[in-house]
Amino acid sequence: MPAVDSLAPPIQTLTAAAPRLNQAQRAAAERPVDDGPLLIVAGAGTGKTATLAHRVAHLVAQGVEPSAILLLTFSRRAAAEMSRRVERLLLEQGGRGAAAAASLLTWSGTFHAIGARLLRLHAETLGLNPDFTIVDREDAADLLAMVRHEQGLATQEKRFPLKGTCLAIYSRVVNTEAALHEVLVESFPWCAAWEDELRRLFGAYVAAKQAANVLDYDDLLLYWAQALAEPTVARAMGARFSHVLVDEYQDTNRLQARILHGLKPDGRGLAVVGDDAQAIYAFRGATVRNILEFPTQYSPPATVVKLEQNYRSTQAILAASNAVIALSDERHEKQLWSAGAAGAAPQLVHVADEVEEARYIATRVLEDREAGTPLKRQAVLFRTAHHSAQLELELVRRNIPFVKYGGLKFLEAAHVKDVLAVLRWAENPRDRVAGFRVLQLLPGVGPRTAARVLEQSTGAARLGEALAAAPAPAAAREGLAALADLMQGLAGRGAWPEDLNRARAWYEPHLARLHEDAAVRSADLAQLAQIAATSATRSAFLTDLALDPPEATSGEAGVPLLDEDFLILSTIHSAKGQEWNAVYVLKCVDGCIPSDMATGNPAEIEEERRLLYVAMTRARHALHLMLPQRFYVTQQAGGGDRHVYGNRTRFIPGFMEDRFECVAWRAPTSARDEAEARGRPPADRTAIDLAAQARRRWD
Repeated sequence: MPAVDSLAPPIQTLTAAAPRLNQAQRAAAERPVDDGPLLIVAGAGTGKTATLAHRVAHLVAQGVEPSAILLLTFSRRAAAEMSRRVERLLLEQGGRGAAAAASLLTWSGTFHAIGARLLRLHAETLGLNPDFTIVDREDAADLLAMVRHEQGLATQEKRFPLKGTCLAIYSRVVNTEAALHEVLVESFPWCAAWEDELRRLFGAYVAAKQAANVLDYDDLLLYWAQALAEPTVARAMGARFSHVLVDEYQDTNRLQARILHGLKPDGRGLAVVGDDAQAIYAFRGATVRNILEFPTQYSPPATVVKLEQNYRSTQAILAASNAVIALSDERHEKQLWSAGAAGAAPQLVHVADEVEEARYIATRVLEDREAGTPLKRQAVLFRTAHHSAQLELELVRRNIPFVKYGGLKFLEAAHVKDVLAVLRWAENPRDRVAGFRVLQLLPGVGPRTAARVLEQSTGAARLGEALAAAPAPAAAREGLAALADLMQGLAGRGAWPEDLNRARAWYEPHLARLHEDAAVRSADLAQLAQIAATSATRSAFLTDLALDPPEATSGEAGVPLLDEDFLILSTIHSAKGQEWNAVYVLKCVDGCIPSDMATGNPAEIEEERRLLYVAMTRARHALHLMLPQRFYVTQQAGGGDRHVYGNRTRFIPGFMEDRFECVAWRAPTSARDEAEARGRPPADRTAIDLAAQARRRWD
């Protein structure tokens, strides 16, 4: 990696708000507009969002048109928050900045959303139908299942991978740009014997998507990258944006890196922000290599600015976190520091077992609550969702409300997917997955009848008329006729959101027939209608939901808002980007962190180290790393459980103990327990002469 000056002086003061930036933040935000590629290595809690917002505002203040700035984030919410911050900065500046704020960042969003927009704009050049619809993961898996059945792979004598596994393999091949054989050997070894069949299946799956005029999530990136491989298209897309900024760059995959290189092959105008120490999404195809190798991928090499002043955690927590991540084999070196108080050292809490671990946490969170820290400002983090099972029982026993992230997705609910399938089929009559689902909602229609109706109606110029003419069993004729009327009313580009109201009215009788809790589910559909009102068209609504679906906040733990306060339980992956006053990390022992399923190679172990680092840097004032001496694991074969003794995670070796406070904790004992420990029976126990009873048995 080339040596670079990370703290060069800014060319000028950006705005009245610029003094709020520290020296490194200002150096990143105010780099000259025409400079080459820029990498901002933003440590945990160092204000990367503020820095990126100031960078965008600086570009606009220097004369860059907002519509020529492409901002890529990993959620629509992040893009909206960035736009609000930039607008506020420009309004503070006044003059041209205030005028520019009115037309701010028309090109901001996720990689998938921006890809969808560009593919529609260039559809004719790329040989695409611009009216394509986008299927989510579940619908993509359903389509793959249909193709799997048509290929005869569902009737194999030996176990063939199910649809979810097949889609995971396909997606990993696309996003990592690795060969199918390589992916199978490294990540799905039990499927390696089916390589030829999987290759044939994936080819048929691609053909089925094209025949149905649908794109899945992977297609949005793959088609975008392939389009940029054509010089004419690459020049047209690249010329649209003078500057491209990317948030959370450590979470990108190889396909996304190729897209950025296609947009800005010389790196000029390209700025990426991220932290290699927080790269924890390899299971989604992301690779830490993108951010590690970014400085040398362009000529001249990228400028690197490091943000190291932390505004979240105490210095004691940062010192321990720095020590953990410093043992990484390869990284962008940095030392997080805080200008605040040193604070208490993070604790290594030794407990006997999982029961004691749960009791300790429940006791401490209640103590902190009484001391003034609400439950919502405290969190329990864990490597895998099932690690919190014992704790959840203890929280329920003590009447401590909690929310466990993440829960069920809103769009995974059957009734929501039913209504959306109606709209998707109306929008794209070639969408076989949507049609197959909708037809089976009708009384008297099973998979075979649905397949026959689809065969006759797919591709018809007027879907409603084709459904009305389709043969059906007597029990299904009335329902099919009503569906045909609905589809005729939804044909074309009708009024919105009235189309959704029509679909809801048609679906209500089926909802009552299919689900006992129809009233509760109907409320979800009312919420869906509120979401629909924010979109201008049916197409925009379906695209937005597919690319950035809303999530239920408490699918596993009940409705938290019925209580005044609630404790946060979360996997470490779901906790990224969050912070709490007090954080407890469960099972910081080998086999859990690192997971015994993620130690197959050095790269996996390094990612597990980064997971622990991410968990530790979520804490603001108090950090407790739990070390149960014994915990139970479920036997995968033969039934039953077994317990194992846990060794402290390898990521905190002995020489690191001076950065922690070691605590041995045992639950407070009752009077009965204390009496038994001293060898005396408690006062309320009746003495029994067991020896005399044994003798009398033979009298």
